[in-house]
This record gives sequence, C-alpha cells and structure tokens, in this order.
Amino acid sequence: MREALTRYGRHNIGVFWLFVEPMTFTLGVTLLWTATGASHGSQLPIAAFALTGYSSVLLWRNMPGRCIHAIEPNASLLYHRNVRIIDIYLARIILEGMGATSSFVVLTLIFHFLNVIDLPEDVFKIIIGWSLLAWFGASLALALGTLSERSEIVEKIWHPGSYLLFPLSGAAFMLSAMPADFQNAVKWLPMVHCTEYIREGYFGSKVTSIYDLQYVVIFNVVLTLLGLSQLKIVANRVTPG
Repeated sequence: MREALTRYGRHNIGVFWLFVEPMTFTLGVTLLWTATGASHGSQLPIAAFALTGYSSVLLWRNMPGRCIHAIEPNASLLYHRNVRIIDIYLARIILEGMGATSSFVVLTLIFHFLNVIDLPEDVFKIIIGWSLLAWFGASLALALGTLSERSEIVEKIWHPGSYLLFPLSGAAFMLSAMPADFQNAVKWLPMVHCTEYIREGYFGSKVTSIYDLQYVVIFNVVLTLLGLSQLKIVANRVTPG
C-alpha cells in the first residue's frame, strides 16, 4: 500500500492508475494494430491478438524496470527491523503484476461487452501461461534489481534491451507462421513459450501453438536462484545509514 500511494498519490484517481496506466498502453496498441489492419501472420481477430500480446509484454517487461535501483529511494525503510530488502522488491513486483493482470482482465471484458472480441476458450490454460510469465518477470526483476545495486551498467543495458526483446517476445507473431530458423532462435526466450500457451488458451483450435512449458519452468527456477543468491550478497552489503 505504501508503494502504491508513493507512486500514484491520493489525487485524481490515485491507486486506480495501477491498472489504468497499462490499460492505456494496451488499448493504444490494440487500436493502432486494428486501424492499420495488421494481420501479423495469422487470420486471428486483431484486437484479441493485440490484447493477448501486448498485455503479456507489460507483465514481464515492467517488473524489472521497477526493481532496478529500487533500494536507494526506499533505504529509510530498512531502519525498521521487520522490513527486508526482498520486501522492497516484492512490493514492486506484486504491484506490476496486479496492474498488468487487472488491465488484461478488464480490457477483455470491455471488448467482449462491445462485441469486439470473444471470450477465451480455455481460461485455465491462460491462467497457467500467465502465471509462468509472471514468474519469469518476477525472477528477472529480482535478478536485475539486485545486480543493478552492484553495477550501473545493468540499467544501461536493460532499457534498450527490453525494447529489442519486445518484437522477439511473441507478442506480434505466432511461431507457426515464422520460418524454422527464426523459430529455433526465439525459442530460447521463455516469454515466447508463455505467450504461445496463453494464445492457445484464448483462441483454442483456431491457432497452432508451439511451446515447451518444461523449459520455461527450468529457466525460471535457475533465474530465481540467481536472483536469490544475488539478493543475499546485496543484503550483506546494504545497511541502513
């Protein structure tokens, strides 16, 4: 709650910006793709395609951005015995996850109410894919957040890197529509598998999805362990005052 109030304040719509902000970005991309008639290698409804794609990007991309250099502005909280460094990261990770998830759900319901898109065919698959993607975003945020406390180069690399990863993340294409060489290259990115699985849950038999959830789990476990190991190092180096 403190993190939400600090970021959004109590004025205007306050903490409602938590999901209104990502909704604005997703809605803008959806309208742009719809207006340009982009097909992105498939015959799927472009509004639903954009919604599942860009919402997924916001889920994994925003978490690391908020956790890089997160300790310094919250260093005063560490004077409280019950507040640990991991609490600072978790607060930001949870807020970003809630914002992206709320945006996705609310926009899906609004677009369906307006008869722009159909409801998902398999909500359970979407929940699994979304959870794995959120796990990836959280572990990446923890790893980059702790590493940024040791080197400023992390921030310099992440910002351009996140923009370069966007077109490769599966948000704007289906793997089945891509050449084999391209598929083999982007399959190393775990968010591609998650996005493919989310779209399979949303569109069902209308799509041919290519994914390996076991690879995503293994990748997330390794990345989480890396983040936790770096967290221990940073916790030993950072002391109040």
